[in-house]
Amino acid sequence: MNDSQQDSTTPIVTLEKVNKYFGSLHVMQDIDLEIAAGEVVVIVGASGSGKSTLIRCVNGLEEFQSGRIVVDGNELTPYGKGGKSLQTIRTEVGMVFQQFNLFPHLSVHANVTLAPVKVRGLNNTKAREIADRLLERVGITDQADKYPSQLSGGQQQRVALARALAMEPRLMLFDEPTSALDPEMIGEVLDAMRELANEGMTMMIVTHEMGFAREVADRVIFVHDGRIVEQGSPQEVFDRPQHERTQAFLSRVLKH
Repeated sequence: MNDSQQDSTTPIVTLEKVNKYFGSLHVMQDIDLEIAAGEVVVIVGASGSGKSTLIRCVNGLEEFQSGRIVVDGNELTPYGKGGKSLQTIRTEVGMVFQQFNLFPHLSVHANVTLAPVKVRGLNNTKAREIADRLLERVGITDQADKYPSQLSGGQQQRVALARALAMEPRLMLFDEPTSALDPEMIGEVLDAMRELANEGMTMMIVTHEMGFAREVADRVIFVHDGRIVEQGSPQEVFDRPQHERTQAFLSRVLKH
């Protein structure tokens, strides 16, 4: 924990009046959001609603034009002027993307140990110990010496999860981590995420898996046209949605 971190009642993520544009397109509009340590927040909404952009702004992958973002006591400023804070945030925030983004020329073990050695300065022995523990945790110890091309999509995504966890992040971000997977592989990735949630990891998850969202989320946020339209417990949002936009969205995605 760094010197700027506060007690456990301080939000680990704070967004205040955050605005983001792509050209003339206003993709995030006055976003206000606080996330507590240990909270699992699932963000839902139609494609193009701004939900992926929201979490990409949290770790500095997207710049924003106005407002304020604070992650674990480190402030990001508009247009990425936060220099040192940006690098600190990226070492404390893990992210798993739609695509696996593994290094194809490195083994599973090497993919997981690379960042702890290069960024955190761990020695190879310690990094391998961490990798072994995490690969066991996500259920692919027997794949450690293989290369990404030799793995299924579900296995590759679990390697990506282990790689993110190897940096010992305070916050995990997931951007539709199962959307590129075949249906039979989705469950194994969700199981690994479910275990992570049960262990108390702070998580922001963009997903279309509504059953999973209902099960693991402490809070569900519905985003429409770059705004947070509605939020609450899974029971409140899924069973008793108040906003007509939320009702229309859920009637489409839950009808099957």
